[in-house]
Amino acid sequence: MEAFQPSLAQNPLQTRQDAVAALLALCRSLRAFYSEEKSLLYLGNTAAHYGEKSARMEGWARVLWGLGPLFATDNADLDADTRAEIAGWATLYRTGLVHGTDPADAGYWGDIYDYDQKMVETAALAVALSLAPQVLWNPLTETQQNHVYTWLNGMNSHAIHPNNWRFFRILTNMTFARLGLPVNAQRLEDDFQVVAHCYTGDGWYFDGNAGQLDYYIPFAMHFYSLIWAALSPLDDGSLRETLKARSATFAGDFIQWFADDGAEIPFGRSLTYRFAHSAFFSALALAGVEAPALPWGAVRHTVLQNLRHWLQYPILDRAGVLTIGYQYPNLVMSEKYNAPGSPYWAFKAFLFLALPASHPFWQGAEETVPHPAQMLQEKPRMLVCHDLHAGTDHLTVYPAGQHCMNHGGISEKYEKFVYSNRFGFSVGRGTTLEDGAFDNTLAASLPGIPHYRMRYGVEEYRLTEDFIYTRYTLLPGLAVQSWVVPCGGPWHLRVHRLEAAQAVQIADGGFALSVEEPFTYTPGRGDSKRIPGQEEAVPGGIGAFLPWGASAACRLAGVETGSAMLRTFPNTNLMAPLCAMPVLTAVLQPGTHWVVNAFFGDTTPDARARFAAAPTALLEGSRVTLRLPSGRSLTIETEG
Repeated sequence: MEAFQPSLAQNPLQTRQDAVAALLALCRSLRAFYSEEKSLLYLGNTAAHYGEKSARMEGWARVLWGLGPLFATDNADLDADTRAEIAGWATLYRTGLVHGTDPADAGYWGDIYDYDQKMVETAALAVALSLAPQVLWNPLTETQQNHVYTWLNGMNSHAIHPNNWRFFRILTNMTFARLGLPVNAQRLEDDFQVVAHCYTGDGWYFDGNAGQLDYYIPFAMHFYSLIWAALSPLDDGSLRETLKARSATFAGDFIQWFADDGAEIPFGRSLTYRFAHSAFFSALALAGVEAPALPWGAVRHTVLQNLRHWLQYPILDRAGVLTIGYQYPNLVMSEKYNAPGSPYWAFKAFLFLALPASHPFWQGAEETVPHPAQMLQEKPRMLVCHDLHAGTDHLTVYPAGQHCMNHGGISEKYEKFVYSNRFGFSVGRGTTLEDGAFDNTLAASLPGIPHYRMRYGVEEYRLTEDFIYTRYTLLPGLAVQSWVVPCGGPWHLRVHRLEAAQAVQIADGGFALSVEEPFTYTPGRGDSKRIPGQEEAVPGGIGAFLPWGASAACRLAGVETGSAMLRTFPNTNLMAPLCAMPVLTAVLQPGTHWVVNAFFGDTTPDARARFAAAPTALLEGSRVTLRLPSGRSLTIETEG
């Protein structure tokens, strides 16, 4: 694979001018796909649940997450050609705004109705109007302004979901206040009550669903809060300071979801929004929030390095359009609300373009922050681990008790034992071990029936500094308790207690490893180097050690297991389209069984030496004594 625009991968992203160049390069290819009225953006033929016209309006609006901040300043520090290109985009978007909000026009977006997807897209338009009224509002005629207001004000007459969607109406009313238009104060009060309900303390919200804490907390709940704090004329200061204080506290946890090279943890839904994951730090800067132990150089490094990280991968198609997928185009992992224009939510990261070159964000050198080897984050219910070795930060998170309503592949996105920024995770295409791609989870089926499933929800969970514990029903008649123990390096341990009312077959999967050299853009490099069939027997199981990474699974105690290196179906893993996965399997008869396994995942040159420092386990009745590679011992008293 080749990067569509190698100039993007080679952009140093050191200055505001560099960032403007990157944004314009990402936008430039879109010009051919706007409707005649410039109010819709037609980028593909796949569908989302809200239909084609709303999908095209969505694509149009989401580009404004980047262009709005760009329009916010006079851009006098840019060269004449770049300023002329920006002026062209301003003309295009004014034109689209006029046509899209005129009910008598062929380009009209349609009225807003209850729970309408267009409500989501009002946020990008409202923020752009707030940041750049001199570009998008002042040049309009009075009639055109009335059309814009009337269309946006439809938000105040219709029902809206009680989650991050309330901010779309909050930001719309904020924009009305900035433009001197009537504000619906009752809607503002109601919406902020929902926001208050979602706040759980220590800087964390949930997004309408108390069992789900993912990237919607930083790039939605906090992102919009910080925009309000930075721009709202309706705030007397008390709410503003509360919201900023929450974000400052949250920043200390959230920055640990990023490695210093910009590779964040893939976890949860909406991963196709890619570098939107770092947008929180742009909003932090816009609101002027100085977080404890997070200097401006670290804020700047996190968002810019995340952009650098993403622009090295083939996330654009041959026309230069952002694709649905993660590190490559992939519809398998998409949600029901992912339309062709949806990935431009990523442009939220460019909010920092609204900052002048004199802002502290742009001053001084980029910095990093210390990463503890292991950190218990109670609110998102996870252990966050950084394996800092040989210049690589293998970031893993071990969640417990996370659960999400069905948007597509939600068990895979929230309920696996571990998530990795080097190996990603897989979203199944079926129910066999190969097409289900059950990496880093326990799957089960009835004997002779290759219809496996992983867990969906838990009955109990617990986090400690040493392990996560969950109790759940894997199949009817198969109750499971699992203890997952990070080992402070490339190893982690799993202890399972299974109570089977009937015979079952189980599979405990490890990290999915690319069987081809992973893609990064290197000028002049030839084809990928595929090295299939490199699996080998290791003590207690099976592994593969390739130049770019190693993955292995080993039985330590309990039930005797078989082992295999499975070739999972193409395009199931988020990071690599062709993978192999080590798996330990067993058939269990009715009764109580113990399974103690160790799993290894490493991408450093020292993988074989690190594999040799393996953990051990001793199972005695209801007690499991684990000896970690560090030499520390841990005893787990099983329950039930």
